[in-house]
Amino acid sequence: MRIVGGRFKGRALNGPRGEGIRPTSDRLRESLFNILAHSYGDPVPGARVIDLFAGTGALGLEAVSRGAAFALLVDDGAQARALIRENVETLGLGGVTRIFRRDARRLGEAPPGPAYDLAFLDPPYDRGLAEPALTALARGGWLKPDALVVVEEAVAAMFEPAAGYDVLERRDYSETELIVLRFCGGGPIIPV
Repeated sequence: MRIVGGRFKGRALNGPRGEGIRPTSDRLRESLFNILAHSYGDPVPGARVIDLFAGTGALGLEAVSRGAAFALLVDDGAQARALIRENVETLGLGGVTRIFRRDARRLGEAPPGPAYDLAFLDPPYDRGLAEPALTALARGGWLKPDALVVVEEAVAAMFEPAAGYDVLERRDYSETELIVLRFCGGGPIIPV
């Protein structure tokens, strides 16, 4: 695994030591950031990014390499957080990243400060985790209105977004699907 673009292009990332973490491949990450750059006006430079189910931190760290101002890397697994910490330290990105131990489906209220412009969700495939995580982002006020959200899921999962999100496009890569969403909420969604 490596960073595929930006100022850290070519730098190696530590990968998982077991079966519990499935990082986004270098090729798929490159495709994803090309889609963002060429189809969505390159929203990464200067963005505040939240990476849920971060695993190795590859998506959030790739965003920082490409000019994101800050990345919050969220995972509740001890192995994942250790990998993220190693990768942040290797790249010297402690000042522009934060590692957050939290179940992405139960984020709670966003801390004070600016909301996020861009979110990545790469949950374990076929477990229905992306939808409740999207709801948690919306309810907690984590995202700016019109924030872009990218979900990576198995094509077979037939992903449908939570309320408050519009699907902008879907792209299949073999058995994996990238779904680009726009958050259309104007603030926290209050449960009914």
